[in-house]
Amino acid sequence: MAAAAYELLVLGGGSGGLAGARRAAELGARVALVEPCRLGGTCVNVGCVPKKVMWNTAVHAEFMHDHADYGFEVAGSKFNWRTIKEKRDAYVRRLNEIYENNVKKSNIEIIRGYGKFTSDPEPTVEVDGKKYTAPHILIATGGRPSVPLESEIPGANLGITSDGFFDLQELPRRSVIVGAGYIAVEMAGILSTLGSKSSLLIRHDKGVELDAKGHILVDEFQNTTRKGIYAIGDVCGKALLTPVAIAAGRKLAHRLFEGKQDSKLDYTNIPTVVFSHPPIGTVGLTEDEAVSVHGGENVKIYRTSFTPMYHAVTKRKTKCVMKLVCAGKEEKVVGLHMQGLGCDEMLQGFAVAIKMGATKADFDNTVAIHPTSAEELVTLR
Repeated sequence: MAAAAYELLVLGGGSGGLAGARRAAELGARVALVEPCRLGGTCVNVGCVPKKVMWNTAVHAEFMHDHADYGFEVAGSKFNWRTIKEKRDAYVRRLNEIYENNVKKSNIEIIRGYGKFTSDPEPTVEVDGKKYTAPHILIATGGRPSVPLESEIPGANLGITSDGFFDLQELPRRSVIVGAGYIAVEMAGILSTLGSKSSLLIRHDKGVELDAKGHILVDEFQNTTRKGIYAIGDVCGKALLTPVAIAAGRKLAHRLFEGKQDSKLDYTNIPTVVFSHPPIGTVGLTEDEAVSVHGGENVKIYRTSFTPMYHAVTKRKTKCVMKLVCAGKEEKVVGLHMQGLGCDEMLQGFAVAIKMGATKADFDNTVAIHPTSAEELVTLR
């Protein structure tokens, strides 16, 4: 016999699962959350949060190169990996406690263990031999890295995934990162900046043959092909970003428990940042995508490249590059892409404007803040 039914059963205590569960609970639903590990999922435990701590650490290492140029005589500084690891891990543990307290305050039951679907007529999940049912079941289990087989790449079993990066007790003297996505670029930048001799391996289209990756197929409302079962976040393989999972989970909760039948996440114009050195910020269509959608004759590109004022007195220089992709006679801004100091922080506000349908004229009519790098985006010619 199945245990007492809930109105919503959530598989996964990461960003998306937690957001959907808590919002549903706020709307009056009886909710249970299935999670075998620490709450917070990838983002809190082995993703965005500890990654940003390490990125900030690497930024300190970068700025140290400029201390003398700004008049500070600093000699003999030494980096201690274990110091920041202990502080980082303690911070994550505090977040775990906060998440758990918030879940309990929302009267959500936490079911510890791995859940698996059964063959029962009604959607049912079994955890450690006990069955749970609900008219609505949300899959928010995230994703896992694809590790090559030993037969494909000899020595692959000696490697670690990005999860293992946060278990490192010391900074490796040499590191090899396989891949060139967000995580690979960010990890390579952190390790290299802190003093590890790093190499980034990029596969060619087809350096391995890929088949179906096992992502769960959902429609625009996060429905799977089974009635009453939904999926959000990385497990869907689309826009693999923490805020996307959170937003999708909340939209789903409003649809299921507040009667908002049209509640769904708009996946267009989602801003995102790659925390490389310097960071990359992007939102909307690329130039090629815009040409494909609107036609080359209807697309106009504005771009600039400059050295941020921070480097006015430094020997070390980094460039900042920016591009606006505009479409139509009204020159609606359909894409914004940039890399440079501060681009990670300046993107959010511009993303709001683009989401609202801003045009190049709207950008031009906005008074610039001087002296900043962001002013370049409202003075492009």
